[in-house]
Amino acid sequence: MRGTILLLETDGYDLTDLHDAFVIETAGTWRVLRVQCEDELATADDGEPEHRVAILPRPLDDTSDGGKLRTSITQLQEIMPETPIVVVAPQGDVDVARHAIQCGAADFLVLGARLGPRISTLMGKLDRLLRVIDRNRQLDENNARLRAELQERFTIIGRSPQIKQLLDRIHRIASVPRPVLIVGERGTGKESVARAIHYAAGDTARPLVTVNCAAFNDSLLESELFGHEKGAFTGAESQRRGKFEQADGGTLFLDEIGHMSPAFQQKILRVVEYGVLSRVGGSEEQSIRVRIIAATNRNLQERIAQGEFLADLYDRLAFETIELPPLRKRKGDIAVLAQHFLDRFAAEEATFAGKEFSAASLAALRRYSFPGNVRELKNIVERAAYRDTTNEITPSDLALPIDEELRGAAGSFRAKVDSFSRRLLEDALTASGGNQAAAARHLGLSYHQFRYYAKKLEPEGMG
Repeated sequence: MRGTILLLETDGYDLTDLHDAFVIETAGTWRVLRVQCEDELATADDGEPEHRVAILPRPLDDTSDGGKLRTSITQLQEIMPETPIVVVAPQGDVDVARHAIQCGAADFLVLGARLGPRISTLMGKLDRLLRVIDRNRQLDENNARLRAELQERFTIIGRSPQIKQLLDRIHRIASVPRPVLIVGERGTGKESVARAIHYAAGDTARPLVTVNCAAFNDSLLESELFGHEKGAFTGAESQRRGKFEQADGGTLFLDEIGHMSPAFQQKILRVVEYGVLSRVGGSEEQSIRVRIIAATNRNLQERIAQGEFLADLYDRLAFETIELPPLRKRKGDIAVLAQHFLDRFAAEEATFAGKEFSAASLAALRRYSFPGNVRELKNIVERAAYRDTTNEITPSDLALPIDEELRGAAGSFRAKVDSFSRRLLEDALTASGGNQAAAARHLGLSYHQFRYYAKKLEPEGMG
């Protein structure tokens, strides 16, 4: 069976003839169901059919601009994002075609005589559309498999849309041997992303060399990166290859590149631009082929405006730019990450085996803002595992710092309630991957109640 056609019953419409026409025209290749409400629509799929098509009557009391139709389509897309929607309207509705397409429907159908031929034409269009959906679904499955491989190998853990997009981006740019700039707050996992980009390219034999630019002054950093000849300076008793040479044919990861002085940035710019360098104390130029991945937690655009970072170097490093989201912007990943770290510690330390988080401790973690991001979460979990004297980690074991956001909270009781409610909405949106209908169910609200509070409180993640 090809799939299911769902006829959404609406006041003022008798869909009996339409139902019978679909049954006749599809000749048993589609199951045709009449459903009464959104809840039935969301659960009508029994898992067997591969596809669903929703047939939505245009509200008889729709406004001239199609506002009610737009609302209905938006709600259906929240419930069934991959389901094509066909709008039906009474005979004589001259605006249905324009409103249906503008509101995001796949097609439209006007009721009346001779439904059979029109349904046959419609099903031909839908069949082509569903083939495209099939191809996209296959791509999504392939991307999901690749994301899982990256997550397992490089601990880029999470189920949030941001992490899925990040993993997809890593795969897209890995095979392009051009510079990448990774931007993110401290502890967001910039080095893990750099390693994932390098190894996702496929050739594991290529070198990956890492340098923390903040750990050296200019003179030491020059020797570290470019190498030196024997006698180049006091203590240079032998020739030494620098990190650029060591990374030849592979990747050089320059962490905290925002700490370099503008004068030293000029030397890096020459290597990036021309692919040549000279060792300290040497005059002979060497050609190298290195992919540079740079990372910083500083705002380089601001530093350019202040004259502290070269715009030319930025332009060359930012061939591809990846911005890593802070953990507080993907709260739905916190429990997954915490469990991952606890499992890893249990594998390393037998005394941690069998420990688990209490519901209260997971709630406390979700409320915390994590200024130190993933690295801070890892440290908190490890410390809690050592502190816990039972097999259940409690909020007291976590010993979370007082959140600055809460410490500085001020205003009326109503403002504080709104702030807390906004965080509940944001947590639900994160946990549901941005699906508003699922977020509403998570909070025990109807879809309309959720939309009311979302419009009032404007939580992040509404898209």
